[in-house]
Amino acid sequence: MTHVLTTIFTTGPAATPTAVPSPTATATSGSSTLSTITGYLGIFIGFLVTFIVIFWLSLIIWTFRDIRSRTQDFLSQVLATLLVTVFFIGGLFIYMILRPRQTLAEIYERQLEEESLLAEMTERQTCNNCHARIEPDFQACPSCGQKLKRSCPKCERLLELRWTFCPYCATNLGSAPLPPNMAGIGPGPMPGMPNGPMGGPMQGNPGMPVSGNRF
Repeated sequence: MTHVLTTIFTTGPAATPTAVPSPTATATSGSSTLSTITGYLGIFIGFLVTFIVIFWLSLIIWTFRDIRSRTQDFLSQVLATLLVTVFFIGGLFIYMILRPRQTLAEIYERQLEEESLLAEMTERQTCNNCHARIEPDFQACPSCGQKLKRSCPKCERLLELRWTFCPYCATNLGSAPLPPNMAGIGPGPMPGMPNGPMGGPMQGNPGMPVSGNRF
């Protein structure tokens, strides 16, 4: 019994072996991590390439539409589109510098405004005597007093001096008295001529000069 206990204490517990990682397991773990990173990187590059391609096509389409709205020259349209197609963003900057400043719609609107202004200036009435600006409802020129229109004796609407009938009430204007500057000189005595005893002009003897101014 004593011999057995001495042997146990002398020998002691058996040593426990320590686990050592194998090189095969380490290589497998590193390869898995690298594959994961490569997969995510490939997805990111795919999205980036897709975005660049779509953006490139969008610039080409936008350039073609923009140049068509600014010029009708087919050669200019083709050159502008090819410029952006080949040089991408750099071509877009060059196109933005060289493109026409106004679109065809803006040029058309400007032409309409100019034509409208010209028509308005043409329709402005002027006096035949002094060429001053007059309004359609003026009866006389405010600058020189030239008679411009007369009123109808029946409806009192303003009428042109050359009208024979009133277009508003169909009144015959032939019997209406004309304005003083439109009325003809009748067979009566001339202004500034003295009248004779019978109301007629004085007549001198034939061949005898008349003293003073005759008119």
